[in-house]
Amino acid sequence: MAETTTGRRERKKAQTRQALADAALRLFTERGFDDVGVREVAEAADVSLSTLFKHFPSKEALVFDLDADVESALVAAVRDRAPGQPVLHALRDHMVHTRTVVRTDDPTFVLVESTPALRDYARRMWSRHEKTLAATLAEATGLAADAPAVTGLARFALEAPGIARASEDPARTMRDLFALLEHGWANTPLARQEDHARASDRDRMPQPHRLGARPSEGSRKRQ
Repeated sequence: MAETTTGRRERKKAQTRQALADAALRLFTERGFDDVGVREVAEAADVSLSTLFKHFPSKEALVFDLDADVESALVAAVRDRAPGQPVLHALRDHMVHTRTVVRTDDPTFVLVESTPALRDYARRMWSRHEKTLAATLAEATGLAADAPAVTGLARFALEAPGIARASEDPARTMRDLFALLEHGWANTPLARQEDHARASDRDRMPQPHRLGARPSEGSRKRQ
């Protein structure tokens, strides 16, 4: 009986949370984020203001009701990776599958992109996952959670989607970014292009004899 009661209570909480998120998205989309108050959202969901804040700590959080799920998926990508798969590849595959597909007609995407406060909140929210991801990477690799390799990879993985989504081919860019981290700058096409340019510059440089250098002793004897 206790389990049944607990399950019913959890379902009720989930329904209330979803009702609040749905009401917020509808009102924010119709009237704009800045022109809707949290009390109006609570009334639209038929709950009290105190109940709203039990589920969402801020007005911005109403738009990002899946934040906990996003973090859980990041952790699972590392912990549940295939046997023998490097953590770098597991993170790369997760980011390609979850962070490179952008539906520009999605109401939430349109709302966030058109509202500076929500864009800033989204960046802060995403960055907050860094500590949890670093702890998970430390657990997977046996390194300390504050080791530069761990914190660096966590930061890189969370920053890469922003760069990838700004490109014409986000999935390919994401893979290229992780390849850069894995193999280093020297193995990238840009590095090879730089090497070719430096070689071309050396070929075009005037040789010493063209600048009036003194002939060698052997040259003078032959003359």
